[in-house]
Amino acid sequence: MEIFGTLLQSSGFAHLHWTNLVMYVIGGVLIYLAITKEFEPLLLIPIGFGAILANLPLAHMSAGMDAGEGLLQFVYKHGIKTEFLPPIIFMGVGVLTDFRPLLSRPYTFLLGAAAQLGIFVAALGAFHLAGFTLKEAAAIGIIGGADGPTSIFLTIQLAPHLLGAVAVSAYSYMALVPIIQPPIIRMLTSKNERAIDMPQARPISKTAVILFPIIAGTIAILGIPSSAPLLGMLMFGNLIKECGVTERLRKTAGGALIDIVTIFLGISVGATMAAENFLRVQTLSILVLGAIAFCFSTAGGVLFAKLINLFLSKDKKINPCIGAAGVSAVPMASRVVQKLVCDETGGRVNPLMAAMGPNVAGVIGSAVAAGVFLQLLK
Repeated sequence: MEIFGTLLQSSGFAHLHWTNLVMYVIGGVLIYLAITKEFEPLLLIPIGFGAILANLPLAHMSAGMDAGEGLLQFVYKHGIKTEFLPPIIFMGVGVLTDFRPLLSRPYTFLLGAAAQLGIFVAALGAFHLAGFTLKEAAAIGIIGGADGPTSIFLTIQLAPHLLGAVAVSAYSYMALVPIIQPPIIRMLTSKNERAIDMPQARPISKTAVILFPIIAGTIAILGIPSSAPLLGMLMFGNLIKECGVTERLRKTAGGALIDIVTIFLGISVGATMAAENFLRVQTLSILVLGAIAFCFSTAGGVLFAKLINLFLSKDKKINPCIGAAGVSAVPMASRVVQKLVCDETGGRVNPLMAAMGPNVAGVIGSAVAAGVFLQLLK
């Protein structure tokens, strides 16, 4: 019996705390939503399972600033803390991104920029109203960009102790785009505005789509050097897609490589969600501020589109709903706009390609916003 007692005392069961059980529930909920509702399953499943692993006593599977040595701490230390994995994700995103809708309607750059409004609203609110430091507020605000890798990239540099809460918030709200955005769009637009049919975009030459990642990436990085890891990899990924002579690289970067990195990124971020770091009042504040950020970003894009329409003739007005796609949840936000408008007009108006312009502009916009925060605060 003494042997069994010793084994029990040295097992994780003897060291379980109620906070561990709470984290098992949270991890289980993330996995449940990913499987049954298909909410960002490629990331919520690794994050949810990583959270469970991190809260197994004596397993040494947690990660973060105060974690000891272990498997997931190794991934965190060499993949996230070194800022390696998020830019590699961006390279894969670049391969999967088509900038033609943006180039065919250059004004959608402005809609993508306007849809970053929530980033700065939430950051200011977090600093002035919620008592977070400037660096913490910036990490929370970036949730409004609806871009998981950017949120992780910025948070690990400015507020690594908030990584778990910020990442869960960012990916959760990305998954909830179809639920959050439609009511906001309907509230801010009239039925006539939602029925505006936009003309077909002009065709874009192959030369233009090849030059765009080179020129746009160079100019943006010269302006905001700290955005280079994200924007540089995004534009490089897009170049190897569009040039037409690097098919093997395109397939690897947009397929196996991005999948491998997503696995390690997700499970190591989940491993930062140890109960002592995650079960705090500030975690709830981050979730609330993240929701505010996302709502303001959606509203910013729609309202700016309405502002542009004030200066356009009747036959050239744009459908303001496409401004909501300026958040960088690609292509989910575009599809949400398409479904809403198609449902409202009985399928007569289909703004998918028009919405893709601000949608991909939002990817650039969120990376630039992160670069601005880094430039000012790091």
